[in-house]
Amino acid sequence: MSTERAILVTVQLDPRFSKGSASWSLEDEAQELKELATSSGCRIVGEVLARRHQPMAGTFLGSGKLEEIAQTVAQLQGQVVVFNQELSPAQQRNIEEALRVKTIDRTQLILDIFAQRAKSQEGKIQVELAQLQYLLPRLVGKGIMLSRLGGGIGTRGPGEQKLELDRRRIRARIGRLSDELEKLGRRRQAIRQRRRETEVPVVALVGYTNAGKTTLLNRLTGAVGAAQNQLFTTLDPLARRLRLPNGETIVLTDTVGFLHHLPHGLIEAFKATLEEARDADLLLHVLDASHPMLSEHAKAVDDVLKELKLRDKPNVVILNKRDQLTDALQLAALERAYDPAVAISAKTGEGTDRLLTVIGAQLDLLLVEPTRLRMPAERADLVASIYQSGQVLQRRDIDGMTELVARLPSKLKSDLSGYTIPA
Repeated sequence: MSTERAILVTVQLDPRFSKGSASWSLEDEAQELKELATSSGCRIVGEVLARRHQPMAGTFLGSGKLEEIAQTVAQLQGQVVVFNQELSPAQQRNIEEALRVKTIDRTQLILDIFAQRAKSQEGKIQVELAQLQYLLPRLVGKGIMLSRLGGGIGTRGPGEQKLELDRRRIRARIGRLSDELEKLGRRRQAIRQRRRETEVPVVALVGYTNAGKTTLLNRLTGAVGAAQNQLFTTLDPLARRLRLPNGETIVLTDTVGFLHHLPHGLIEAFKATLEEARDADLLLHVLDASHPMLSEHAKAVDDVLKELKLRDKPNVVILNKRDQLTDALQLAALERAYDPAVAISAKTGEGTDRLLTVIGAQLDLLLVEPTRLRMPAERADLVASIYQSGQVLQRRDIDGMTELVARLPSKLKSDLSGYTIPA
């Protein structure tokens, strides 16, 4: 893990020229950058704050601010400068030339944390692929930017191995990793298909990074997994079986933590964990109720869900870390603001019994009004899936066709929309 001496540079832009939110103050942005840098293992020795209407095309910041950063680097013996914004390859190169010190941006910092956290084969492949895709346009001619030399952030892949620097070999490596990821994706899809065939409902945990999703999964299922107070402890999909109070068995899955203006390339890189949310019957949106940026975190998650076309999927809001709220009125206000919501403490277990009951009730609500269907009798596989996952109220076999009236989960009803007939 890196112990580089880091100078953090937080720049707040006019929202029209930034992917960020107007509700995030400069201090909020600076605090999140500190949390990210700490998670990467950097030793933070200084910070520079700046506000700009819009970034400069060549150097992102003006010459005066760059000179201030250079002086800070010299005075505090900084070894790496970390920006909270995304830098273009040209901006990153020009800033490094001006400062004469390694410079990384938000995306590179997050990828470095991902590289340290990935444990499974698929997770490691996803991380390295994203890192190489980020790196490729930053190799200019025969020159290598400072952020590619030495060690530490920007030079290490999963397992601390050195990242490839040759453009031709990078392209070949990207091709191989993409093929491997596709094979693993097909294997995971087969697992999800078998899950659907057994019609065990899937419930996915989503939420801002460090909201307590993994701790909650461990609390509910008794699983042993990473639950440190760190950002991005979950990169690899976790799935555990769980029996609800009503006797129903579900599969509970964890997903990678979200961030505000999460770079699109990172969403693409981590489709595996996010597909667990896409395939879920119900989402559990876990919020850190004790965090001062609660509403901003909730919006950031909603924005990512919207990008993934999951915003309208059934969900339950969970107000986690209620044990850290000493004001009962504040908790009551949060429950009203996010109604319907369930306040819990994944750490102590308080409220989790009620949460399990709510999950069962929400899954029951997914059964829609009776649907009438007609399909060829030889499609016994479809008929079997209806019996497995729905409630068959009527059946009639006539003239080589099977007609059914059944209550179906919304996902199955959508899958069988081509076989529905008027009631």
